[in-house]
Amino acid sequence: MRHFLDLESTGAETLRLILDEAKRRKQARAGRPKGAVDDDAPLAGHMLAAIFEKSSTRTRVSFDMAMRQLGGSAMVLSSADMQLGRGETIEDTARVLSRFVDVISLRTNGHDKVEALAAASGVPVINMLTDSGHPCQIVADLMTVEERLGRSVTDTVWTWLGDGNNVCYSLIEAAGLLGFEMRLSVPAAYDPDDAVVARAEARGARIVVERNPEAAVAGADVVVTDTWVSMGQSGEAQRMVAMGPYQVTEALMAKAKPSALFLHCLPAHRGEEVVDTVMDGPQSAVWDEAENRVHAQKAILLWCLNKLG
Repeated sequence: MRHFLDLESTGAETLRLILDEAKRRKQARAGRPKGAVDDDAPLAGHMLAAIFEKSSTRTRVSFDMAMRQLGGSAMVLSSADMQLGRGETIEDTARVLSRFVDVISLRTNGHDKVEALAAASGVPVINMLTDSGHPCQIVADLMTVEERLGRSVTDTVWTWLGDGNNVCYSLIEAAGLLGFEMRLSVPAAYDPDDAVVARAEARGARIVVERNPEAAVAGADVVVTDTWVSMGQSGEAQRMVAMGPYQVTEALMAKAKPSALFLHCLPAHRGEEVVDTVMDGPQSAVWDEAENRVHAQKAILLWCLNKLG
């Protein structure tokens, strides 16, 4: 059974297959109404149960739209409205939902929850975000960069600025799989997990830690950041002080290549990790990046359900 829990276990060949399918399907439906079903309707009759333990805009809407465009249906569930929120085990929830739906996705905190769900499930499970990764987002990011640059991400240079968080973890995994350089420019107290970096380096990833943001951005093809304070985190004032030098400004973007792209998974806190003139500027690809969540997740769903590869 095919689960999509992280990029590392998915592998380079499958990741490339998913990326190419996402781009192909996007091109094939250009100009059509957003709610129109793809001509082949490959998931007709299929049902997704999307479970959310954390708030969501892009993930919730994009998974719903992905299933609709593939000809299937989605039910969006909050853990607060399920027996899962009243003490039923995640394993029993997985066993029950497997009898009702064809694929399950989960957005939660602990990565152990999505792993437990997958272990007990009789259908594929997709990680919509945990504290250990956001693989669906990174597929959309990779797709966006390849579209905008017109070539593979292999041998490109990416700079991550700010908090070495879950999104950063998945991007590090991608660097090891697809062969691009990953520069990490973060405050020392907010480095990504050493084990994540070590595993990527073991696969040949070029991971560079550069505390100076200007040096880190110099000559980069892609500049990426995320909110400095994620949902449920404490110590906000301390974080804001530490992250201040890593704000993405026009002056900082000018240090990157003239063709460099700016990415942010959203929601953005304008005036904190990024200024308006970058978010809304010519180098920003954030809106393409958001749209591509739909196309990326369509390909992920197809792969999980053995309709791809």
